[in-house]
Order: sequence, then structure tokens, then C-alpha cells
Amino acid sequence: MNIEWDKLGFEFMPTRSNVRASFKDGKWSELKLFNTYDITMSVAANCMHYGQAIFEGMKAFRMKDGRIGVFRPQMNAKRFNSSAERILMETLPEEMFLEAIKMVVKDNADYIPPYGTDGSLYIRPVMFGTSSQIGVSPSFDYEFVMMVMPAGPYYKGGIKPVDALIFDELDRAAPHGTGNIKCAGNYAASLYSSKMAKKAGCPVALFLDPATHEYIDEFGTSNFFGITKDGKYVTPESPSVLPSVTNDSLLTLAQDLGIEVERRKIHKSELADFAEVGACGTAVVITPIHHIYYKDQVFTYGDNIGEVSSKLYYGLKAIQYGEAEDKHNWMFIVD
Repeated sequence: MNIEWDKLGFEFMPTRSNVRASFKDGKWSELKLFNTYDITMSVAANCMHYGQAIFEGMKAFRMKDGRIGVFRPQMNAKRFNSSAERILMETLPEEMFLEAIKMVVKDNADYIPPYGTDGSLYIRPVMFGTSSQIGVSPSFDYEFVMMVMPAGPYYKGGIKPVDALIFDELDRAAPHGTGNIKCAGNYAASLYSSKMAKKAGCPVALFLDPATHEYIDEFGTSNFFGITKDGKYVTPESPSVLPSVTNDSLLTLAQDLGIEVERRKIHKSELADFAEVGACGTAVVITPIHHIYYKDQVFTYGDNIGEVSSKLYYGLKAIQYGEAEDKHNWMFIVD
């Protein structure tokens, strides 16, 4: 293995192993490490016809003291099962989810970027229905896979704000649909909007609520937050928004700093009232937004990451790398 840590991006790279378990005949098999990335299943597998597929995303870090810590995996385990329940998939015991993390991270520990490189080991659990069936119904059998890959810093050469574009005519999810779970179909639904946004020169698409198109929902792959001109941290309350582990963490850190937080509906007219806007998620923590384009309107938030966003960004990363006190016990230590 010869990895150039300073050249790592965020893209698939095979590692030593992934861990798997199968649900068949009403029970889960034992977790087992595999050295192949191939999967064989029927052409009639449920996931390929009726979309029973969910996933999560987490990161393991080589901390300052040499230990390996995974950021808040218990919250990912709960969200994974919430997604499974919503589309009638089999749930995975939380202790099994955490054991899978330990197994795959330990076996691939030499793929974790060293402390000081600003990298991490990205962890991707996925589960999908494998029963052969031509008829709309939940699968009887499921495959659970947890893979890992080394990932470099999202920002190379410093954090740079990006532009976002709002589409009125396109939605990421339906009202009362699956927008609040991490199922594969939600991301397929965002691809066209993301492509159109990039074609217009904007790296990200921002979606309005699917029922009225009056309120802010979220970005294609990230939650929305804004810092008001009087210093409040505001993020949408919406049944179509995925509950973000990163957003929840930033909100908590904001409260620790004495910042007032609000989780509520945000009308699109309020975009003019923010001093800072960011997209937040596992891969990037915070992507600061420079402009938001909506019809003939342009909202501008500055050429650099804002003061509050910067404090939250570096504050969260300091906890992840063991440079700051983990007073909320967010780091799951892999022995």
C-alpha cells in the first residue's frame, strides 16, 4: 500500500476489506469480513426494481493522541433503522451496527490518514433488498454491507464559498414522502437538479419545500443553516428534510458558544436577512455559500467563510481530531 495522503480526494478507493451480514429466514447472519467488492444477486432482486435501498455516512479519525475515533455513530445507527422502518426493510440491531464499525475500521486501520493530514476514513453502510420478486412488496431478504475508504480534506487550499441555485419547478422529495430518510431514491431525485445547477455555474442546488415552494428545505446532499444579522443560528424545521448528524452537532456547538438557535420554518424571503449561509454534512462539515440565485434575485453572503461558521467548523473538527474536549461524548473510540 502506497497512499499519497496529501493527494487524497473524496472518491472511491478499495481497501483491505468490507464487512457484511445477510438477513434470511427471519434472522441476521454473523458479521463477516470480505476482501472482495463484488456482490452477486438475482436480476429480479427487489432493490433493482422497487428501490429498497438505504445508506449512511460516517467518518473515523486518527486523533491527536493516536487513538481512532468515529464521530457519533450511534446517531447514524438510529437514523439507519428509521430509514429501514419507513420503507419496510428489516432493521439492524444497534450493537451489530457498532460492532461492524469496529471490525471494518480495525481491519483497515492503516488506511486512516495520519493525524495532521486533515483526512479521515469514510465509512459507508448500505442495505438493500435481495429477494427475487416481480410484484410490488417488501423484500424478504436483505444484504448489509459496510465499506470504508480513505478521504482527504474536502477543501484543498482553504475553504472557498460556493454559489447555489434554487429551482422552483423541481423537487427533491414529495410532501409527506421519504425526504426525511436516507434512501437511495432521494439522491437519484436530486441528480437532475444538481446537474442543471452546475450547468448554470453553481456547484449546489437548493430545494424549497415540495408542498408550497414557499419555505427553504435543504441542499441536494446537505442541510441548510443560516446565521442571521443579529447572530442567531437558524435551520429549517421540515418533514422533508433529512435529520443531519452534522447539523445537530453544529447546533449544539452554537449553543455552547452562547448563540441562540432556532429550528423553524424559513420563508424564502428571509434569504435576504442572513449574514452567513452554509450547507452542512458529513463529507464537508460546512460549505459556506457565496451567492444564492433565485429567478431574478441574487443573495450575497461574502467572499469568505463567515465568523460564526468558521468558529463552528473548526470547533467541530477540533473535537473529531481530539484537539478539544469532547464534553458531549461524541467520539466512539475503536480499541
